[in-house]
Amino acid sequence: MEELVDSKTTDSDLIMQITVLREQLIEHVNHVFKAVSSRTTIPILTGIKLVASKEGIELTGSDSDVTIQSFIPNKENDIENTSIHVPGSIVLPARFFADIVRKLPSDPVSIEVDSRLMIRITSGASEFNLNGLDAEEYPHLPTIWEEQSFNIRTDVLKHLIRQTVFAVSTSETRPVLTGVNWSIQNGKLKCVATDSHRLAMRTIDIGTNEQLDEHSVIIPGKSLNYLAKIFDDIGSESVQIIVTDNQILFKANNLQFYSRLLEGNYPNTDGLIPQETKTEVVLDTKIFLQAIDRASLLAREEKNNVVKLKTIDNKSLEILSQSTEIGRVHENVDAQEISGEEVRISFSAKYMMDALRQIDSDDIKVSFTGAMRPFLIRPNEEQDILMLILPVRTN
Repeated sequence: MEELVDSKTTDSDLIMQITVLREQLIEHVNHVFKAVSSRTTIPILTGIKLVASKEGIELTGSDSDVTIQSFIPNKENDIENTSIHVPGSIVLPARFFADIVRKLPSDPVSIEVDSRLMIRITSGASEFNLNGLDAEEYPHLPTIWEEQSFNIRTDVLKHLIRQTVFAVSTSETRPVLTGVNWSIQNGKLKCVATDSHRLAMRTIDIGTNEQLDEHSVIIPGKSLNYLAKIFDDIGSESVQIIVTDNQILFKANNLQFYSRLLEGNYPNTDGLIPQETKTEVVLDTKIFLQAIDRASLLAREEKNNVVKLKTIDNKSLEILSQSTEIGRVHENVDAQEISGEEVRISFSAKYMMDALRQIDSDDIKVSFTGAMRPFLIRPNEEQDILMLILPVRTN
């Protein structure tokens, strides 16, 4: 790798000097930048911390709730990613650094820092000079022991997040409901989210581990959304998850994702799930979703986005919505199977569509227990995922 040396600065003035492949730098800066907030009350957290050691380059971004650390090894798969000429550390202004890195013209990128914390970034014929901050002032990461850890396949983790996080509350009146409750018991991980009007639950087997105690933690929904976006990019097959009393750490490849946990007790949601069923309907997921979507075109003009549903002759569902000012929509959807009592119920079209979009099964089973009782939506042949929606009272 070509070594770029600043003719204006003597080596003795430099407290850090590195050369790094541009594509590697872009990828890892993009990871950590997701955790940086411009609204933080701690000025140094508007920056990205860069530490260069003999092993490689470590980048860190944080908003104090979420911290993302990404590591660029010196050499990987016989490709030399970095050259560390003078090991050191600096905090760079995140927004400007990220924009600069994305728009640099060519490989390699040279970053030099002098004793005044002035940063010089060069690539090709381009040169940028930025003011840096002392890395010693950057908050230290929490120490996390690995006794309480387990592994999940990356694709399963992404499904877990997608199928639950949509149901968290967006209101801060009950902060615990803005997170997803992860509880570990008897080799199973149960993930539950609710905003008190709907609920999503997914359970997976994580295997038995004698060292893994029973645990119940609440992970902020915002953190899980960040996590899902990052794991779309890193290509790791599995993720190690380490749980403590106030932090959770996700480790994969050269990336570490820390999130603080929400304090408080998550409500016992088991009592919300009806144990008896008066009516069961089995139908095609996609066809039902499309019908609700069409009905919502008028329903969304009204305050509660309400759609009405009723069963007809144990053969089909009638879906109806209307807007006083706009008009009315009516559609019949054939069911594969309807058993039990006639159903007439009203619900939020948005909540129904949100739930249906998270179910990957071709067919669903909807279980009703009455016009004003919560109803359940499950994949027809699976028990490890469950969606619950509260009905809406209408005239």
